[in-house]
Amino acid sequence: MAQVESFSLDHTKVKAPYVRKAGVYTGPKGDKVSKFDLRFTQPNKEFMNSAGMHALEHLMATYMRDYLEDIIDLSPMGCRTGFYLTVWGEPDVKDIISGLEKTLKEVVKATEVPATTEVQCGNYLEHSLEEAVGYANKLLSQGISDKVFG
Repeated sequence: MAQVESFSLDHTKVKAPYVRKAGVYTGPKGDKVSKFDLRFTQPNKEFMNSAGMHALEHLMATYMRDYLEDIIDLSPMGCRTGFYLTVWGEPDVKDIISGLEKTLKEVVKATEVPATTEVQCGNYLEHSLEEAVGYANKLLSQGISDKVFG
C-alpha cells in the first residue's frame, strides 16, 4: 500500500496555524514540484465550515497568484483544517507565508467571492464571504508560523 505523507504527521502534536513544506517531488524530466501544508485551524479541535472554506478557497486561489509564482493548485483538506498548495520548484516556507499573508489581507477586503456561478463552480450555492473573511482575519491576528510543533 502506498504511504501518504500527511497520514504520517502526528496531528496531536502540531500547533496551528503554520505553513510547512510537506514534500518535494521530482518528475521524470527533473522538474521539481513542492507541496505545502497551509494549516489554518488546530487539528481535531476546530475546523472551518464548508461554505466559509469554499469561499476562502475561491478567494485565495484568485489572489494568491498575485503574490506567489508557479502555483499549480490550491486544494482544501478534507478535514477542513487548511489547504494544500502545490507549486513548481522549491520555494522557501517563509516566502509562502509572506504570499499567504498578503493574500489574506486581500481576502479581508473582498466584497464578493469570485467564480460562484453554476457554470464556474460545482457547488456554486455553498459560499460564505462573511465566514471566509472571518477565517482570514483570525489567521492574520494569530500570525502564521513556520514551526509545525509550536
